[in-house]
Amino acid sequence: MGSTGSIGTSALEVVRSLGPEYRVAGLAANRRWRDLADQSRAFGPSAVAIADPAHVESLRPLVNGSTEVLAGPEGLVELARRQDSDFVIAAIVGAAGLASTIAAVEAGKDVGLANKEALVVAGSILVPLARRTGSRLLPIDSEHSAIFQSMAAGRRSEVHKVYLTASGGPFRTWTGDQIALATLEDALRHPTWDMGPKITIDSATMMNKALEIIEACWLFDLRPESVEVLIHPESIIHSMVEFCDGSVVAQLGTPDMKTPIQYTLTWPDRAAGCARRLDFRTIRRLNFEPPDMERFPALRLGYEVARQGGTAGAVFNAANEQAVQAFRDGRIPFGRIVELTERVLERHRVETRPTLEGLLAADAWARQEVSTCLKD
Repeated sequence: MGSTGSIGTSALEVVRSLGPEYRVAGLAANRRWRDLADQSRAFGPSAVAIADPAHVESLRPLVNGSTEVLAGPEGLVELARRQDSDFVIAAIVGAAGLASTIAAVEAGKDVGLANKEALVVAGSILVPLARRTGSRLLPIDSEHSAIFQSMAAGRRSEVHKVYLTASGGPFRTWTGDQIALATLEDALRHPTWDMGPKITIDSATMMNKALEIIEACWLFDLRPESVEVLIHPESIIHSMVEFCDGSVVAQLGTPDMKTPIQYTLTWPDRAAGCARRLDFRTIRRLNFEPPDMERFPALRLGYEVARQGGTAGAVFNAANEQAVQAFRDGRIPFGRIVELTERVLERHRVETRPTLEGLLAADAWARQEVSTCLKD
């Protein structure tokens, strides 16, 4: 799900590398129908889905002859539920991927989560649902995959703390005034990772790490105070787990998403990988520093939202998505992205035990509230 994005294309490289034991049963994209058609011919899935129905008639004659074409949000859900697959990679960016992720979990499939927003928005629904259906939520995010792998060194009850590492993004050494006036080109110039534009901008505000704090709490049943963020500019240590005896176990590797994608697909086994290997002969030092929450207030908000729970995550995510889009459209300066998100959060009255309908309503309210704030 999200096959034409950066995670999706890397996942297809991994599947090709793993060989005939793995078969692509379905592919889904938002609007990039030409890329989706190319992927269909290359991998021969039984079905493809295009989220934007305006492109379905352009797509249909170009796909592999035996491939069914589905369209619209309901097409994504149908694809996730189909019985000819047993594993779903959820890589649709933002809240748009929530419905298909829930559908896959309802069907009892194992889900590789590259879409952190699913847990940020609806962790209170997805996690209990997975327990009921037997679906396993396996992290693809490099940081959460690193925690998942490092936790194998001990029992869950022995975990004292986890460390989420962050590159610091393109503005790690910038002053607050410089950050506030950053351009779109500046924000998209990530020093170590090659990601889509929305995630890259989230990395620049460190909103990406704020969302990862919330996701880690859901994935690993952690309290917010047990999750610590560390700036690690080299992006070699992807995250660490500290156990009760003081031992710290870390997962290291090159900044290449193919490694966590493959580990998710082959878990609990490992296979020969297609990602670039880490060369210790070229590494001279590994640096760490605490994050500056004055220059990057998104981190503070992430901890607050993790403590509040309920509808706070849905509002936090939706407000940020809308603010990022406003920045990309040139309607607000970079410095207003987190400011707008916080303003909307302050106006929201958190519902502590929401239904899915309540979460979706909170999401819609937050998006509208950003629009209202932009008019003030």
